Amino acid sequence: MSDLPHKVRGVDHVAYPTFDPAATVEFYRDVLGFPVVHSICAAGWGPEKHPDFIHFFFDIGNDDRLAFFYYFGLEPFDGGPQGDSYSRFAEDVPIFFIRSRHLAIHVDSEADLMEYRRRLDGSDWPVEMQIQHETIESIYTHDPNGYMIELTRAMRPVTPQEDLDANLTIDALIDIVRGPDPSMANLLTRKAELIVERAADWSAENEVGVS
Repeated sequence: MSDLPHKVRGVDHVAYPTFDPAATVEFYRDVLGFPVVHSICAAGWGPEKHPDFIHFFFDIGNDDRLAFFYYFGLEPFDGGPQGDSYSRFAEDVPIFFIRSRHLAIHVDSEADLMEYRRRLDGSDWPVEMQIQHETIESIYTHDPNGYMIELTRAMRPVTPQEDLDANLTIDALIDIVRGPDPSMANLLTRKAELIVERAADWSAENEVGVS
């Protein structure tokens, strides 16, 4: 676990390219209701061959923003049949790998999540999946650019014990991926070893806290 001071305050913005700004605005502003809060008309920026572009931002709450770049005159890139306007993948790339790249946006309640489901299901981009997993419930769809978008709500708070477990899991993962045989079995074995190794320190910390 790192002892470095935690100075950041969340996401300023996440940015993607788009080849279809009209549909992008329709999806985020008109279907989901995310206001447009900023735009930059960039003419003549960058190196000589850099195209003029528009950089525009949507408010996704909590002072966070989702942004897109539209480059004038730039045509979609060739590539594989899967993926999005940022990356095109070959047919043999697993779909779970492609979908691992996605943006998740938090909502406060089940009612809020169902309201976004209603908006999406009434649009050209209906919900593709609704899943409860571990501590959250999420709905998923793809935006007009092919980016997977998740809206998610917490079903319960994450406990300090789960935070501790997460750090143990990551430390064990780092250890085993540097070895010759990374696997789930070896991850769980290494995690158990770390629990034993650190048990004495945890007991000592608890004793200090009690006194």
